[in-house]
Amino acid sequence: MREPLAQRLRPKTLAQVCGQQHLLGEGRVFRRTVESGRIPNMIFYGPSGVGKTTVARIIAENSGMRLHKLNGTSCGTSDIKAVLSDIGTLGAQNGILLYLDEIQYLNKKQQQSLLECIEAGTVTLIASTTENPYFYIYNALLSRCSVFEFKSLTAADIRQGLQTAVQRLADEENTEILLQPEALDYLAQSAGGDMRKALGSLEFAATAAMSDENHTVSLEMVQQVAQRTAMRYDKLGDDHYDIVSAYQKSMRGSDPDAALHYLARLLEAGDLPSACRRLMVCACEDVGLAWPQVIPIVKAAVDIANAVGLPEARLPLADAVILVATAPKSNSGHDAINAAMADVQAGRTGPIPRQLQNKHYDGEDAEVKGQHYKYAHSYPGHWVEQQYLPDALVGKKYYEFGDNKNEQAFKAYWDRIKGKK
Repeated sequence: MREPLAQRLRPKTLAQVCGQQHLLGEGRVFRRTVESGRIPNMIFYGPSGVGKTTVARIIAENSGMRLHKLNGTSCGTSDIKAVLSDIGTLGAQNGILLYLDEIQYLNKKQQQSLLECIEAGTVTLIASTTENPYFYIYNALLSRCSVFEFKSLTAADIRQGLQTAVQRLADEENTEILLQPEALDYLAQSAGGDMRKALGSLEFAATAAMSDENHTVSLEMVQQVAQRTAMRYDKLGDDHYDIVSAYQKSMRGSDPDAALHYLARLLEAGDLPSACRRLMVCACEDVGLAWPQVIPIVKAAVDIANAVGLPEARLPLADAVILVATAPKSNSGHDAINAAMADVQAGRTGPIPRQLQNKHYDGEDAEVKGQHYKYAHSYPGHWVEQQYLPDALVGKKYYEFGDNKNEQAFKAYWDRIKGKK
């Protein structure tokens, strides 16, 4: 059975790896340390198809240590014990290097089983993960490893890898394969930073091209193979949180173009719930009291989107996103409730003032009889001075009027009313 092109083209040296120059460039600390032969415990973190496994294998195969390879999706505790049983044997006299792919799938107990040997230096660990290690890897294990982030490949990185791949395919077939420049650019852009995906699409198109007389991979051919952009998205992964974070921050930052871009990425991935939820949150948190009418407007747009579904849902959501992004902003309500909750969570509460309690009788031990509640509507301006906060919090200020036109109008109104003592 023939190996996939991505496997056949896997680089053998660090110099052959496309991208990751922040780690692999000449003179970088990572590369100098690895080439010294003294391999520390490391965890590689980043999206799929960017070279984590490739770099780990290059390091492992040139370390001189006995190499064991495990994958967190399929290995169990017995597999880890089998690796540890090699400690001290003749075959492992130069040490053991354990390459553990997808380490996030190991449970806490399995990860803990590695601690003692890593601490003693009898096993060197190189692990890789597509998820944030600070969320998915046991802290004690994490503290014994250096974490390195592998970044998505650029279109230029992908283009370089594709050009090498075309030549490799031509050599294997002992013929010439032509990859049109526009087809090369399309593949590089549509791969979403994933070299493995780009090589898979190229191999598929090139196989079809071999049946043609001119052996040409055209733009039309690669568009048929890679019809949808290979956008990175996982509703439970880091990419999801990065996109929804950028989506809300773009609306908060009053950039409708960026907000629409991230909305499009959410909708292209079919994640209508996240697009709606963050939009409603942003209307309340970031526009808020500067223009409170936006809240029911956004809610109506979200209701329409959920009623019609995709793809038509993009229309009311686009209107609402542009509205929120271009609306005046205020987070005074957000800050006020956070400050109030911080006091409650810290135990700064106290008894409800007697005049606000929902009871109309007093116990025998009450020093002052009667509720003495003042009904605000019975006074001029519908306001009367009265204690509302518990005794321990009298004078506490949670809400500060924002500097927008709407809140300043309310402030002027209440300054006038409350000035009438």
